[in-house]
Amino acid sequence: MALTQADVARIAHLARIEITAQEASRTLAQLNDIFALIERMQALDTAGIEPMAHPLGGAQRVREDAVTEPDVREAALRNAPASQEGLFLVPRVIE
Repeated sequence: MALTQADVARIAHLARIEITAQEASRTLAQLNDIFALIERMQALDTAGIEPMAHPLGGAQRVREDAVTEPDVREAALRNAPASQEGLFLVPRVIE
């Protein structure tokens, strides 16, 4: 299925996109390349191949959830003008 310049112009109009003739030509080539790739993929024999819901089998490799940074709460609270029970105290701004 190959598109034409008129197809690209119509799609641009429907999407309310202003497109120049040069952009339309470049877009036409890109869209036709995409459609050619889709046609090649559809020509593959996939009989007997089970569809996948996830390319990695539903499980991803993740790093171990471990604390790697030191606790700096006390150092941060030393810079605070006021603190209570490990929390910053700030003046009320809304009454």
